[in-house]
Amino acid sequence: MVALSQILRSLLLTAAQPSVIGTATVDLNYTTYEGLQLSNGVNAFWGMRYAAPPLGGLRWRAPQEPVVVEGVQSAKTIPPLCLGINRGYPSAGESEDCLYVNVWAPSNATQTSKLPVWLFIQGGGYVANTNGNWDGNEVVEKSGHNVVMVNFNYRVGLWGFLASERVRDDGVLNAGLLDQRLLLKWVQTHIASFGGDPSHVVIHGASAGAGSVATHLVAYGGRNEHLFIGGISQSLFFPAQPYVRELEYQFDRVVRQAGCDNGVQNQDQMACLRGKDAAVLQGANVAQPFPGRDDPPMPLFYWAPCVDGEILTDVPYRLFEKGEFLRVPMVVGTNANEGATFAPNAASQSDIAVFFRNNYPLLTANDTDDILAQYPLQPPLPQHEAWFPSASQAYGEATFICPSQNVLSFLQQKGNGQGPAMYAYRFEVLDQEYVNAGIGVPHLFDAPAIFGPHAITAPTAVAASYSTYNAAVVPRVMAYYLSFVRALDPNVYRAPGAARWEEIGGGGVGSGGVGGTAETFGVGKKEHDDEGEDQTGGGEVMVDVDISPGKPDESRNRNDLMTRRRRRTARTVEARKGNTTTPGRAKRLVIRTEGSTMEETDQGEWKRCGFWNGLAGGRMRQR
Repeated sequence: MVALSQILRSLLLTAAQPSVIGTATVDLNYTTYEGLQLSNGVNAFWGMRYAAPPLGGLRWRAPQEPVVVEGVQSAKTIPPLCLGINRGYPSAGESEDCLYVNVWAPSNATQTSKLPVWLFIQGGGYVANTNGNWDGNEVVEKSGHNVVMVNFNYRVGLWGFLASERVRDDGVLNAGLLDQRLLLKWVQTHIASFGGDPSHVVIHGASAGAGSVATHLVAYGGRNEHLFIGGISQSLFFPAQPYVRELEYQFDRVVRQAGCDNGVQNQDQMACLRGKDAAVLQGANVAQPFPGRDDPPMPLFYWAPCVDGEILTDVPYRLFEKGEFLRVPMVVGTNANEGATFAPNAASQSDIAVFFRNNYPLLTANDTDDILAQYPLQPPLPQHEAWFPSASQAYGEATFICPSQNVLSFLQQKGNGQGPAMYAYRFEVLDQEYVNAGIGVPHLFDAPAIFGPHAITAPTAVAASYSTYNAAVVPRVMAYYLSFVRALDPNVYRAPGAARWEEIGGGGVGSGGVGGTAETFGVGKKEHDDEGEDQTGGGEVMVDVDISPGKPDESRNRNDLMTRRRRRTARTVEARKGNTTTPGRAKRLVIRTEGSTMEETDQGEWKRCGFWNGLAGGRMRQR
């Protein structure tokens, strides 16, 4: 059945691809690129340089303007991605020379067309380019040839986020974020040559790209450089975001592994690293246990942006809480089961605790006890151990859902109801193969509905159902996104018959107080709220599966342990909470194939997000 569905999908998607009917050129002043003219009225330009190759002496330095090259350069083939973590070298489809941008524009667009620009920032946990080179031609076509689409690569892993005061002294921190920033400026300078309007750029990111969208809102303390006018955050990912002093151990390890520690003075270590072959450095671009954590599993996201005092003047949560961010219209969305493809297949609560401690080594035993109390045993899921549903929901909420909710809360609360429009969604489109595999609606499952199924490339999977029984959801979701890009409102150009998408309303997630903190979620209002409540909290959406919840066969000791943990959680949350505020009723669009509706956000989820926000500014960091 799986093989047949894959064959069907391949045939359908191949048929959907437009053919090449000619070439198109664009003069960017530093060179001229020749791209492809497609049969659907779209010009595609693949692999244009937006920066000089970050090689040798340009490693761990701010990206430089591209070198002037006379003549015509080819922009007809998919460019290499940036080198990711745990890859060999050379790596197929990846290169250290990777700072490329792709653009899709209507074939009839001119410099005076002033079309809205959809700028996509790919994800990959800041350790890889995993959503790179997605094909933008279909969204341009489906817009009625009324938008210009852009995506690009940026440095990741060791190459983009190596941090130390020694890096700062002879280079830059957060080179990967600076790549993004240069690309935003490249768009301002050059997008008119493709028919785009530099004054109407909407930035959209997936996963770490969504975290990057949030980062650009708070960049340089919220300084407005007029680079974009709206944002879309698709499964916002905030990793542990350490200070530079907390990352010296990573730099020391790289120096040792690269052979730059033998008699080399600190001031010469950067020169030594820049002189090493890329294969040597790629050998050090691997995950290692965080200090004090020796047991498997390895951390999922070993490299991450750091608080450098420049592009990130503080931890992003604090910048949002202080109101130091740009006010622009936003769409913020998540999938129902964000943690399913990341969480351990936990057979016990101990497996969950070890997983969280290894990914966040500042967490204490009391912290993990509190986490476990928030996520008791849930109904089983196919092909997984007993505690996987709890692990999946916990990690999905901690890493994607709650950062999305909390940032949305900050944006709404700090606007005092007078700020730009905010829209939220939850994606609950079910694929039977995914349901049968026990992963539900996983991370970025909405991507094929946003860009079109044939636009998505490996390693992101495209479910066969997007070409069959879930096909109807694609034009609706794509139209919402295109409407927001074009009008900063998902309703103006929504698909016929599609539900009206209301703003989140309710003044954010709470009434009174500072948005996004524990008190605005009403956490700790009573000791525990699990009894009689759906334990999934809306986090596990599984239907058409024969699941018999049953009752956990727990001993008296286990019951006593859980009772103690619940009481300790209540006391801890009360201490963190400070005071009690009645939670608000924020609204979001719940997207399903059979139809989408506006629903109030589950209050159990809001409470758990308040719990995670209490940890986010402290022990949910690396060190």
